[in-house]
Amino acid sequence: MALFDLPIEELREHRSASVEPEDFDAFWAKTLAEVREFDLDARFEPVDTGLSTLQVFDVTFTGFGGHPVKGWLTLPAGAEEPLPLLVEYVGYGGGRGLPHEHLLWASTGRAHFVMDTRGQGSAWGGGGDTPDPVGGGPAFPGFMTRGIDAPENYYYRRVFTDAVRAVEAARSHPLTDASRTAAMGASQGGGITVAVAGLVPDLVAVLPDVPFLCDFPRATTITDRNPYREIALWLKTHRGRADEVRRTLSYFDGVHFAARARTPALFSVALEDQTCPPSTVFAAYNAWAHEDRAIEVYEFNDHEGGGPFHDGAKMRWLRSHQL
Repeated sequence: MALFDLPIEELREHRSASVEPEDFDAFWAKTLAEVREFDLDARFEPVDTGLSTLQVFDVTFTGFGGHPVKGWLTLPAGAEEPLPLLVEYVGYGGGRGLPHEHLLWASTGRAHFVMDTRGQGSAWGGGGDTPDPVGGGPAFPGFMTRGIDAPENYYYRRVFTDAVRAVEAARSHPLTDASRTAAMGASQGGGITVAVAGLVPDLVAVLPDVPFLCDFPRATTITDRNPYREIALWLKTHRGRADEVRRTLSYFDGVHFAARARTPALFSVALEDQTCPPSTVFAAYNAWAHEDRAIEVYEFNDHEGGGPFHDGAKMRWLRSHQL
Protein backbone atom coordinates (compact mmCIF):
# COMPACT_ATOMS: atom_id res chain seq x y z
CA MET A 1 0.00 0.00 0.00
CA ALA A 2 1.47 3.36 -1.00
CA LEU A 3 1.13 6.48 1.14
CA PHE A 4 -2.58 7.00 1.85
CA ASP A 5 -2.74 9.43 4.78
CA LEU A 6 -1.79 13.10 5.11
CA PRO A 7 1.52 14.41 3.74
CA ILE A 8 4.31 14.44 6.30
CA GLU A 9 4.17 18.24 6.64
CA GLU A 10 0.50 18.02 7.61
CA LEU A 11 1.06 15.01 9.85
CA ARG A 12 3.47 17.06 11.94
CA GLU A 13 0.68 19.56 12.60
CA HIS A 14 -2.30 17.21 12.85
CA ARG A 15 -4.53 17.49 15.92
CA SER A 16 -7.28 15.08 16.86
CA ALA A 17 -10.95 16.03 16.83
CA SER A 18 -11.54 13.78 19.85
CA VAL A 19 -13.47 15.71 22.53
CA GLU A 20 -12.06 15.22 26.00
CA PRO A 21 -14.74 14.35 28.60
CA GLU A 22 -15.07 16.91 31.38
CA ASP A 23 -14.77 14.16 33.98
CA PHE A 24 -11.82 12.39 32.32
CA ASP A 25 -9.49 12.85 35.31
CA ALA A 26 -12.21 12.01 37.83
CA PHE A 27 -13.11 8.86 35.91
CA TRP A 28 -9.54 7.57 35.99
CA ALA A 29 -8.88 8.68 39.57
CA LYS A 30 -11.96 6.73 40.68
CA THR A 31 -10.96 3.69 38.61
CA LEU A 32 -7.45 3.55 40.09
CA ALA A 33 -8.71 4.22 43.62
CA GLU A 34 -11.07 1.25 43.29
CA VAL A 35 -8.36 -1.16 42.14
CA ARG A 36 -6.03 -0.03 44.94
CA GLU A 37 -8.59 -1.23 47.46
CA PHE A 38 -7.30 -4.69 46.54
CA ASP A 39 -3.93 -5.88 47.80
CA LEU A 40 -1.42 -5.85 44.92
CA ASP A 41 -0.26 -9.30 46.09
CA ALA A 42 2.61 -9.45 43.58
CA ARG A 43 4.17 -12.93 43.58
CA PHE A 44 7.39 -13.87 41.78
CA GLU A 45 8.01 -17.58 41.20
CA PRO A 46 11.42 -18.54 39.71
CA VAL A 47 11.17 -20.49 36.46
CA ASP A 48 13.71 -23.00 35.15
CA THR A 49 13.84 -21.97 31.49
CA GLY A 50 17.24 -23.35 30.51
CA LEU A 51 18.44 -19.80 29.80
CA SER A 52 21.89 -19.59 31.38
CA THR A 53 22.34 -15.82 31.00
CA LEU A 54 18.92 -14.75 32.26
CA GLN A 55 16.76 -15.33 35.32
CA VAL A 56 12.99 -15.48 34.82
CA PHE A 57 10.11 -15.12 37.28
CA ASP A 58 6.51 -16.15 36.65
CA VAL A 59 4.58 -13.19 38.07
CA THR A 60 1.00 -12.92 39.31
CA PHE A 61 -0.48 -9.66 40.60
CA THR A 62 -3.93 -8.23 41.28
CA GLY A 63 -5.45 -6.15 38.51
CA PHE A 64 -8.82 -4.60 37.78
CA GLY A 65 -11.65 -5.98 39.88
CA GLY A 66 -9.25 -7.97 42.04
CA HIS A 67 -8.60 -10.32 39.13
CA PRO A 68 -5.23 -12.12 38.88
CA VAL A 69 -3.01 -10.96 36.00
CA LYS A 70 0.11 -12.76 34.80
CA GLY A 71 3.49 -11.50 33.60
CA TRP A 72 7.15 -12.38 33.17
CA LEU A 73 9.99 -10.63 34.94
CA THR A 74 13.35 -11.29 33.29
CA LEU A 75 16.69 -10.25 34.83
CA PRO A 76 20.32 -10.75 33.88
CA ALA A 77 21.62 -13.86 35.66
CA GLY A 78 23.48 -13.01 38.83
CA ALA A 79 21.94 -9.54 39.25
CA GLU A 80 22.51 -8.31 42.80
CA GLU A 81 21.64 -4.60 42.68
CA PRO A 82 18.39 -2.90 41.56
CA LEU A 83 18.32 -2.45 37.78
CA PRO A 84 16.62 0.04 35.45
CA LEU A 85 13.16 -1.35 34.72
CA LEU A 86 11.37 -1.65 31.38
CA VAL A 87 7.66 -2.56 31.56
CA GLU A 88 6.35 -3.84 28.23
CA TYR A 89 2.81 -4.28 26.89
CA VAL A 90 2.05 -6.56 23.95
CA GLY A 91 0.19 -6.21 20.66
CA TYR A 92 -3.43 -7.00 19.86
CA GLY A 93 -4.35 -10.66 20.19
CA GLY A 94 -1.07 -11.68 21.79
CA GLY A 95 -0.23 -12.69 25.33
CA ARG A 96 2.90 -12.77 27.42
CA GLY A 97 4.03 -15.77 25.39
CA LEU A 98 6.96 -17.90 26.54
CA PRO A 99 10.00 -16.61 28.43
CA HIS A 100 12.44 -17.25 25.58
CA GLU A 101 10.40 -14.93 23.35
CA HIS A 102 11.65 -12.00 25.44
CA LEU A 103 15.45 -12.07 25.44
CA LEU A 104 16.54 -8.66 24.16
CA TRP A 105 15.95 -6.21 26.95
CA ALA A 106 17.26 -8.18 29.91
CA SER A 107 20.29 -8.96 27.74
CA THR A 108 21.06 -5.22 27.79
CA GLY A 109 21.47 -5.33 31.57
CA ARG A 110 17.98 -4.08 32.45
CA ALA A 111 15.06 -5.65 34.29
CA HIS A 112 12.26 -6.46 31.83
CA PHE A 113 8.63 -7.04 32.79
CA VAL A 114 6.04 -8.23 30.22
CA MET A 115 2.36 -7.97 31.13
CA ASP A 116 -0.12 -10.57 29.90
CA THR A 117 -3.17 -8.87 28.34
CA ARG A 118 -6.37 -10.17 29.89
CA GLY A 119 -8.55 -12.22 27.59
CA GLN A 120 -6.01 -12.19 24.76
CA GLY A 121 -3.13 -14.47 23.83
CA SER A 122 -4.71 -16.71 21.22
CA ALA A 123 -3.83 -15.03 17.92
CA TRP A 124 -0.02 -15.19 17.70
CA GLY A 125 3.12 -15.90 19.72
CA GLY A 126 3.31 -18.33 22.60
CA GLY A 127 -0.13 -17.58 24.03
CA GLY A 128 -1.52 -15.97 27.16
CA ASP A 129 -2.59 -17.05 30.61
CA THR A 130 -4.89 -14.31 31.93
CA PRO A 131 -8.68 -14.62 31.47
CA ASP A 132 -11.05 -11.65 31.44
CA PRO A 133 -13.84 -12.74 33.77
CA VAL A 134 -15.98 -9.64 33.14
CA GLY A 135 -19.00 -10.04 30.90
CA GLY A 136 -20.49 -7.40 28.61
CA GLY A 137 -23.16 -6.58 26.09
CA PRO A 138 -23.27 -7.80 22.50
CA ALA A 139 -19.88 -7.28 20.84
CA PHE A 140 -18.33 -7.71 17.43
CA PRO A 141 -15.72 -10.54 17.47
CA GLY A 142 -12.48 -9.15 18.89
CA PHE A 143 -12.02 -6.79 21.84
CA MET A 144 -12.75 -3.30 20.51
CA THR A 145 -16.50 -3.33 21.18
CA ARG A 146 -16.62 -5.27 24.45
CA GLY A 147 -18.56 -3.07 26.86
CA ILE A 148 -18.57 -0.18 24.40
CA ASP A 149 -22.01 0.88 25.62
CA ALA A 150 -20.46 2.82 28.54
CA PRO A 151 -16.99 3.88 29.74
CA GLU A 152 -17.47 1.99 33.00
CA ASN A 153 -17.97 -1.26 31.06
CA TYR A 154 -15.39 -0.86 28.32
CA TYR A 155 -12.75 -3.56 27.91
CA TYR A 156 -9.80 -1.15 27.89
CA ARG A 157 -10.78 0.26 31.26
CA ARG A 158 -9.76 -3.10 32.65
CA VAL A 159 -6.63 -3.37 30.49
CA PHE A 160 -5.33 0.13 31.28
CA THR A 161 -5.93 -0.47 34.97
CA ASP A 162 -4.03 -3.76 34.79
CA ALA A 163 -1.22 -1.89 33.05
CA VAL A 164 -0.84 0.61 35.88
CA ARG A 165 -0.81 -2.23 38.38
CA ALA A 166 1.83 -4.00 36.27
CA VAL A 167 4.16 -1.05 36.86
CA GLU A 168 3.45 -1.24 40.59
CA ALA A 169 4.02 -5.00 40.64
CA ALA A 170 7.29 -4.82 38.69
CA ARG A 171 8.55 -2.03 40.93
CA SER A 172 7.88 -4.13 44.03
CA HIS A 173 10.63 -6.63 43.20
CA PRO A 174 13.86 -5.90 45.13
CA LEU A 175 16.03 -6.08 41.99
CA THR A 176 14.12 -3.37 40.10
CA ASP A 177 14.81 0.34 40.50
CA ALA A 178 11.46 2.13 40.84
CA SER A 179 13.13 5.50 40.24
CA ARG A 180 14.32 4.37 36.78
CA THR A 181 11.17 2.88 35.26
CA ALA A 182 10.19 3.14 31.60
CA ALA A 183 7.19 1.77 29.70
CA MET A 184 7.17 0.46 26.15
CA GLY A 185 5.15 -1.50 23.60
CA ALA A 186 4.13 -1.69 19.96
CA SER A 187 0.69 -1.34 18.37
CA GLN A 188 -1.81 -2.16 21.14
CA GLY A 189 1.18 -2.24 23.47
CA GLY A 190 2.10 1.24 22.28
CA GLY A 191 -1.41 2.50 22.94
CA ILE A 192 -1.33 1.02 26.44
CA THR A 193 2.06 2.67 26.95
CA VAL A 194 0.60 6.07 26.06
CA ALA A 195 -2.24 5.53 28.54
CA VAL A 196 0.17 4.50 31.29
CA ALA A 197 2.24 7.63 30.65
CA GLY A 198 -0.84 9.69 31.41
CA LEU A 199 -1.75 7.68 34.51
CA VAL A 200 1.65 7.05 36.15
CA PRO A 201 3.28 10.44 36.74
CA ASP A 202 6.78 9.34 37.75
CA LEU A 203 7.93 7.23 34.79
CA VAL A 204 11.27 8.41 33.46
CA ALA A 205 10.67 7.47 29.80
CA VAL A 206 8.18 5.82 27.45
CA LEU A 207 8.63 4.26 24.02
CA PRO A 208 5.34 3.79 22.08
CA ASP A 209 5.88 2.09 18.70
CA VAL A 210 3.22 2.57 15.98
CA PRO A 211 0.68 3.03 18.80
CA PHE A 212 -2.91 1.85 18.53
CA LEU A 213 -5.89 3.35 20.46
CA CYS A 214 -5.18 6.95 19.44
CA ASP A 215 -7.40 9.53 17.69
CA PHE A 216 -10.48 7.32 17.52
CA PRO A 217 -12.59 9.79 15.50
CA ARG A 218 -10.10 9.66 12.62
CA ALA A 219 -8.96 6.06 13.04
CA THR A 220 -12.47 4.63 12.80
CA THR A 221 -13.17 6.44 9.52
CA ILE A 222 -9.85 6.43 7.65
CA THR A 223 -9.00 2.70 7.70
CA ASP A 224 -10.99 -0.43 6.91
CA ARG A 225 -8.39 -2.70 8.51
CA ASN A 226 -9.00 -4.40 11.85
CA PRO A 227 -8.96 -3.82 14.79
CA TYR A 228 -10.40 -0.30 14.26
CA ARG A 229 -12.80 -1.76 11.70
CA GLU A 230 -14.47 -3.77 14.47
CA ILE A 231 -15.99 -0.53 15.78
CA ALA A 232 -17.42 0.46 12.40
CA LEU A 233 -18.87 -3.02 11.89
CA TRP A 234 -20.54 -2.89 15.31
CA LEU A 235 -22.07 0.48 14.40
CA LYS A 236 -23.19 -0.95 11.06
CA THR A 237 -25.50 -3.25 13.01
CA HIS A 238 -26.26 -0.95 15.98
CA ARG A 239 -27.50 1.96 13.93
CA GLY A 240 -27.87 5.36 15.57
CA ARG A 241 -25.46 4.70 18.45
CA ALA A 242 -22.39 6.48 17.08
CA ASP A 243 -22.51 9.37 19.58
CA GLU A 244 -22.73 6.90 22.46
CA VAL A 245 -19.72 5.01 21.13
CA ARG A 246 -17.71 8.21 20.56
CA ARG A 247 -18.36 9.20 24.16
CA THR A 248 -17.13 5.85 25.48
CA LEU A 249 -14.01 5.88 23.33
CA SER A 250 -13.12 9.43 24.38
CA TYR A 251 -12.20 8.13 27.86
CA PHE A 252 -9.62 5.79 26.28
CA ASP A 253 -8.19 7.94 23.49
CA GLY A 254 -4.42 8.18 23.60
CA VAL A 255 -4.49 11.87 22.71
CA HIS A 256 -6.01 12.70 26.10
CA PHE A 257 -3.46 10.61 27.98
CA ALA A 258 -0.69 12.19 25.90
CA ALA A 259 -1.83 15.63 27.03
CA ARG A 260 -1.11 14.51 30.61
CA ALA A 261 2.23 12.82 29.97
CA ARG A 262 5.09 14.24 32.01
CA THR A 263 7.93 12.07 30.74
CA PRO A 264 10.28 11.97 27.74
CA ALA A 265 9.01 9.85 24.86
CA LEU A 266 10.34 8.18 21.73
CA PHE A 267 7.55 7.34 19.27
CA SER A 268 7.72 5.48 15.98
CA VAL A 269 5.38 5.75 13.00
CA ALA A 270 5.16 4.06 9.60
CA LEU A 271 3.77 6.10 6.73
CA GLU A 272 2.18 3.13 4.93
CA ASP A 273 0.58 1.79 8.12
CA GLN A 274 -3.12 1.08 7.54
CA THR A 275 -3.61 -0.63 10.91
CA CYS A 276 -2.57 2.42 12.95
CA PRO A 277 -2.68 5.23 10.37
CA PRO A 278 0.16 7.73 10.72
CA SER A 279 -2.18 10.67 11.39
CA THR A 280 -3.51 8.87 14.48
CA VAL A 281 0.02 8.30 15.78
CA PHE A 282 0.96 11.92 15.14
CA ALA A 283 -2.23 13.02 16.93
CA ALA A 284 -0.89 11.48 20.15
CA TYR A 285 2.67 12.64 19.50
CA ASN A 286 1.59 16.22 18.79
CA ALA A 287 -0.49 16.26 22.00
CA TRP A 288 2.43 15.06 24.12
CA ALA A 289 2.84 17.36 27.11
CA HIS A 290 6.54 16.85 27.81
CA GLU A 291 8.91 18.88 25.65
CA ASP A 292 11.43 16.02 25.37
CA ARG A 293 9.79 13.99 22.61
CA ALA A 294 11.03 12.44 19.39
CA ILE A 295 9.48 10.35 16.63
CA GLU A 296 11.20 7.98 14.22
CA VAL A 297 9.46 8.00 10.82
CA TYR A 298 9.62 4.85 8.68
CA GLU A 299 8.56 6.14 5.30
CA PHE A 300 8.03 2.93 3.33
CA ASN A 301 6.80 0.59 6.05
CA ASP A 302 3.40 -0.75 7.05
CA HIS A 303 2.48 -1.80 10.59
CA GLU A 304 5.80 -3.57 11.14
CA GLY A 305 7.25 -0.08 11.54
CA GLY A 306 10.99 -0.01 12.11
CA GLY A 307 11.21 -3.62 13.36
CA PRO A 308 14.74 -4.55 14.49
CA PHE A 309 16.12 -1.24 13.21
CA HIS A 310 13.90 0.57 15.68
CA ASP A 311 15.03 -1.74 18.49
CA GLY A 312 18.49 -0.32 17.87
CA ALA A 313 17.12 3.22 17.93
CA LYS A 314 15.39 2.51 21.25
CA MET A 315 18.59 1.17 22.80
CA ARG A 316 20.49 4.28 21.75
CA TRP A 317 17.73 6.58 22.99
CA LEU A 318 17.51 4.84 26.38
CA ARG A 319 21.26 5.19 26.83
CA SER A 320 21.00 8.89 26.02
CA HIS A 321 18.48 9.16 28.88
CA GLN A 322 20.72 7.27 31.33
CA LEU A 323 18.50 4.20 31.33
